[in-house]
Order: sequence, then structure tokens, then C-alpha cells
Amino acid sequence: MESTFAAYGMPGEPGTGAFWTAAKGPAAVPSDDGWAVLFLWRGSPASVHFESWSEPVALRRWGETDCWYAEVAMPARLRVTYWLVSDGVAYADPFNPVSAGGERSIAATPDAPAQPHWPAIGPDDVLPLPSVRLRWTTERLNGRLGERLRRRTVRVHPAGGGGPVVLLLDGDDWLYLHPAMTAFDSAVARGELPPVTLVFLPALDREDEFGCRPELWEAVRDELLPLVAGSGVPADTGRLVVAGQSLGGLSAVYAALEFPELVSRVACQSGSFWWTPGAAALADPLGGPAGGVVADLLRRRPDLSGLRVAFDMGEHEPRMLPHGELVETLAARAGATVRVSRSPAGHDRASWRHALLRDVAWVLEG
Repeated sequence: MESTFAAYGMPGEPGTGAFWTAAKGPAAVPSDDGWAVLFLWRGSPASVHFESWSEPVALRRWGETDCWYAEVAMPARLRVTYWLVSDGVAYADPFNPVSAGGERSIAATPDAPAQPHWPAIGPDDVLPLPSVRLRWTTERLNGRLGERLRRRTVRVHPAGGGGPVVLLLDGDDWLYLHPAMTAFDSAVARGELPPVTLVFLPALDREDEFGCRPELWEAVRDELLPLVAGSGVPADTGRLVVAGQSLGGLSAVYAALEFPELVSRVACQSGSFWWTPGAAALADPLGGPAGGVVADLLRRRPDLSGLRVAFDMGEHEPRMLPHGELVETLAARAGATVRVSRSPAGHDRASWRHALLRDVAWVLEG
């Protein structure tokens, strides 16, 4: 077993001071058609949990030491968010310098594509926030959270001086877990994106707000965008890009179909196109008709020639693919300008973030 640890670049007796000094994680070595990835934990029993890609894996103890470990088989091309749980508490991996918030870490197999604009953020780092903060109290948007759903803080950042508005759904994730402001600034500075104005829209009740309901987009049109326009931040609200993931991706495409005068550019990652009313409460939400409500809407839209939409989905989320592929096909058939790509991930924001920059740049080309 000692030679197993040595294969990962950690020689010495597991559990000793020298071993822990050299410890790193997660470390990967080739295995079959993918990788064997070593996760470590020091102390009490623990398990490693993954964002959608795999069931939790229990770590094993090395002898009577404080060393707990697991070798996890991973496929080629995978980037995944994970965390360790010990004594019922979730922790970021103490041996991994790359995190997504204080309790999450990011692992990538050696063949996963680089994400050059996204800096490595440690679990104790505080992400920079946009200096412009808008208080939005909506009269249009109500839901299961009642009065609380009407009030939220929306942050705005003019990357490169500002330009077309990029509305980031699930905006708090892009503020506090993944440094989107820094990444967009970097991409603009290197000429890979035109200047844009980022609007971070937090979701207070994702299922209620993003479940193909018109109230959200009426509120964006009639309340939020005028608020942004009057904020003093340079912002071209007439050129709106909506970027959404999972249920946010579903809502973004729904907005383009039902509010074409408002939304004509969409960057959609892993859209939840299985969605139909009530599906989320089923034992198998993805087991319904392919494409769900959005596919039905697309069949009734004979002309989408004004729509430019980039679809991305994870290589490792096979049950999502039939839903996404049908929506992609129907959108192209209706005349939309469509770009389709697949990311090295499951249903995970850690890989959506690369597609986010690339696809926002592409939809703004037209």
C-alpha cells in the first residue's frame, strides 16, 4: 500500500509528519480509460461527496494512523466540485488550494482543459465584489416566499468600461463561489470578450422563479433593466445577453421564446429541459417527455431567425443529453443561430464557468 501512495508522489510512511508535509490532493495517475484519483483526509472518519457526478465515497483508514484515503476512478476529461464530510460537517479539501466557497473544492483530471481566466481561489479567500449595488423591490415577482421574494440586492459591474448587459442568473453563485467578475475582466482585457456590463441576479427560490413563468421576465423587462439604466453605470440594455445554468438555462431559453423582443441572445449551460409543471417533485424528474415544456414551445415557434443561442452540456450527464439534444435540434430547425458544445463535466458549475465566457463572447458576435 505504501507504493500506492508513492505512485501519487507521496513517499514515506502514511500518517507520519514527513508524509503529511508532502501530502497533496487530489492527485491522479492514469488508469484504464481514465484516471485513478487519490483523496486524503487527516483525523476522524470521512467521506468525499461530489456535485452530481458520483455517489459519496467513504474513505478508508491506513492502519491505526490518522490517515484516511480513497482512490476514486474518474473518466477522462472531468472537472468536478467536491467536499469532504467528517462528523456530519462539510469541509473543503485541506490539501487542495482550489475551492468554490468555504466548504467546496474543485478537482480536475490532468486532461481537462484549462480555464485561464478563472483564478485559483482558496477556501478562506474573500472574492472581490462589484462596487455598484442596486436594491430591487419588485411589484411583479411574487412566489412561495411571499414578501421576501420581492426584495433583493443586485450587483452590477462594467467589465472593460461597460457595454451590452449580461444578465447572470443565479448571480450569487457567480459572486461568492466562482469569481465571475475577475474572469470577465480578464477575458475583456485579453480581447476575448467585448466590454460588457454584468448584472448579477440572485435567485431566492430557483424552482419557483425559473420554472417557465412569465412574471420573472416581466419584472426584468419592466423593473430591473430600467433600474440598471438609471444607475449611472454604462450599460446597453438594448443588447441583452441572458446566461443561465440548469434551471437558469431553462428559464433563459423560455425567455427567448416567450419574450423575443427582450431576449435574443442566450448562453445556456446544462439547461433543465426535462422540466414540466410538477416534474421536480417526481421520483424521477428526468423520466418525462424529452425536452419538456420548452420542446413543446419550440414546436409552435416557426421562426426563430432573430435568436442566437449557445447550448452547452456536460459530457458526463448522460440523462440530460436526450432532453438537451432535442431542444438544440428544434431551435436550429426553427431558424435560430445555434452553437452546441459539450463540457468535461457532469452537472457542475465548475465546468460551466468556462463555457460561460466562451458562449457570451460568441452570442455577442451576431
